[in-house]
Amino acid sequence: MSISTKFSPISFFCPIVLKRFTITVPAIFSLLFALPLFAQQAVIDITPGHSTNSYSPLRALGSAVDRDPLNSTSTLYDPARVQQMLTAGWGPVSYRLNTELSIQAWHWNPMGTWSDSSNQQGYFVGSPTAGPNLRSFGYNLPHRGTTSNYGTSGGYSVLDDGDLTTYWKSNPYLDEMYTHEDNSLHPGWIIIDLGNTLPVNAIKIAWANPYAVDYQIQYWTGNDAIGNQAQGNWETFPDGNVNGATGGTVTLQLTSSSKKVEFVRVLMTASSNTCDTHGTSDPRNCVGFTINEVSLGAINSSGQFQDFMHHSANQNQTLTYSSSIDSWHVPKEIATDDGEQPGFDRLYKSGLIRKIPMTVPVAMLYDNPDNAANQIAYIESKGYPIRYVELGEEPDGQFVVPEDDAALYVQWADAIHKVDPKIQLAGPVFEGTNTDIQVWPNAQGNVSWFNRFLRYLQSHGHAQDLNVMTFEHYPFDPCNMAWNDLYYEPLAVTNIMKVWRQDGLPASIPMQITESNIAYDTAIEYMQPFGALWLADYAGSFLTAGGQALYYYQWEPLPMYQGCGGWGTFGMFNVDSTYNVSQVTSQYFAAQMLTQQWSQPVDKQHALYPAVSNIVDDKGHVLVTVYATLRPDGQWAVLLVNKDQFTPHSLTVEFHNSQDNTDHYFAGTVTQISFGSDNYIWHPDGQNGYADPDGPAVTSYPNGGASMEYTLPESSITVLRGSVQ
Repeated sequence: MSISTKFSPISFFCPIVLKRFTITVPAIFSLLFALPLFAQQAVIDITPGHSTNSYSPLRALGSAVDRDPLNSTSTLYDPARVQQMLTAGWGPVSYRLNTELSIQAWHWNPMGTWSDSSNQQGYFVGSPTAGPNLRSFGYNLPHRGTTSNYGTSGGYSVLDDGDLTTYWKSNPYLDEMYTHEDNSLHPGWIIIDLGNTLPVNAIKIAWANPYAVDYQIQYWTGNDAIGNQAQGNWETFPDGNVNGATGGTVTLQLTSSSKKVEFVRVLMTASSNTCDTHGTSDPRNCVGFTINEVSLGAINSSGQFQDFMHHSANQNQTLTYSSSIDSWHVPKEIATDDGEQPGFDRLYKSGLIRKIPMTVPVAMLYDNPDNAANQIAYIESKGYPIRYVELGEEPDGQFVVPEDDAALYVQWADAIHKVDPKIQLAGPVFEGTNTDIQVWPNAQGNVSWFNRFLRYLQSHGHAQDLNVMTFEHYPFDPCNMAWNDLYYEPLAVTNIMKVWRQDGLPASIPMQITESNIAYDTAIEYMQPFGALWLADYAGSFLTAGGQALYYYQWEPLPMYQGCGGWGTFGMFNVDSTYNVSQVTSQYFAAQMLTQQWSQPVDKQHALYPAVSNIVDDKGHVLVTVYATLRPDGQWAVLLVNKDQFTPHSLTVEFHNSQDNTDHYFAGTVTQISFGSDNYIWHPDGQNGYADPDGPAVTSYPNGGASMEYTLPESSITVLRGSVQ
């Protein structure tokens, strides 16, 4: 998501801990074992039928755009900057949706109608015809029940804001009126995190309308109910079952003796269906669950309630989480401090799209299906090309359980398909993670978020509405990044792809990474050759493993800021405070190597083949990774990433056909393009950091042949391109 100096970058991404993987040796490595120990070689398996994937660069190698600083999009998308952006060579665009992460409703079109039109408030639906659409905004939700999530550190929960006139309310679209399922299958819940274990025996709840008629008060048996959901269970307090409740403010003694707990959940399964303060005119006001304020603590021997929670209208309050949030809001809640999203007319007409279908999002977790349907109607009425429509963004970072996300997905899919039955849909748009996403066990003990999501779609006759599986990729910890992390990138991305398949994703459904970079926050490594090597390695490994498309984040030229790993930017440009580009950064050169040197910059299919090298260090780390493609122009292009930080390596390149056991080599003149630490050095100086030298990549023309050794500079990307005999 886009960053400015006013933004807190950690508010955009979930912290991910890099998991160390066990290296498995591909079958092609057997080709290398017979080589003499001193021979350094790359081998490409060109056996007919062994191609692992095919891709078109103008469909598979893309970049992402996102929320930008306030009043910036007219500048960022002006013709001069767009032309600079296009020189990186990226093809398609993925439009990101930061409002989902910020717990905000999205007015994708500032012009539209409110459900309570007389008071200009309620549920907003953008106009499918009014325009032009030049910029859009998020709106904060007054019924928020989550203090902080993995998407934003702004805002606070009204569950413990100390104000009895405010209230949390669950999402009406998870009520049986819209899901057509009993509310016990989509219960509302709130969770209180006391911060450490305390002796709890009582809870005080000030219910609003609609209140829970049936509910349970539960405690978590594991260590971390939010960050480690698979390791533990929710147990109901001995006196925590409540049935036939009538609302009001209640103080409940949960157990005769105190129990030391940190996490407590109120699980709500039946609603009073009484209307909230917004009246009876809209049925959405009268479904779900609503709480004014909650307190958790203990009743002492004198019968007095001691509250263990801190109530305040800011992030210093005791942390609370909620199952969902009502998207009802008012105009004054416009979140201009968080910046603006580029409007669809501005983006599509900027020249950045170039008639290549764009992946567009619709707000789902904090919005309504009519707004999503009108958004697609608007885009299509203008003739703007859509590749996929992503439903929501990062539900795992919003603590949404899979059955709830899937229930919303079904409703949004139906609404969008009424506009266009042929539109292709994408999801669930996971945060960058290296391992399977786990959630509290269901009745069958299943803790796999994605498996349960897929099962819901299948059991409800909507499996066909997931046309592509999309997720984000931020593999490393920016606060503790090291050069050795580069060795794990190919394993990180290919292993998570295997996980999604093991979770039940059918082989017929492709995978796209619609947002990606090194980590969830900036670090100095973004600006160093490290960033370029990571990008080349990631792209090569993902596509070779069968990925359909990847989108680098971010395309807009935005200034550096200081993240937990130092000064850096998610983008490819070093710019000043007014977005004027002064330099390109290392990832810009990597982008050009991928899109214009390794790939032929045309909308035609390239075939990928397995490839390996035998260059490893004494710890078994593969120092040179290899990715090979047969281009439409008949040339073979071999991408080699030398992750040896201090040592160049020379190697021969062999193309092996196991069908007839023949070896082949580059013939005639070979084009060699190299970029790395020899021609790019970053000089850190806070926000005044700069590169010198700042490229360019170096091109040479060695001869081919069986004995030819190609030298790869230390910490570099090299493309070898030519004809094979």
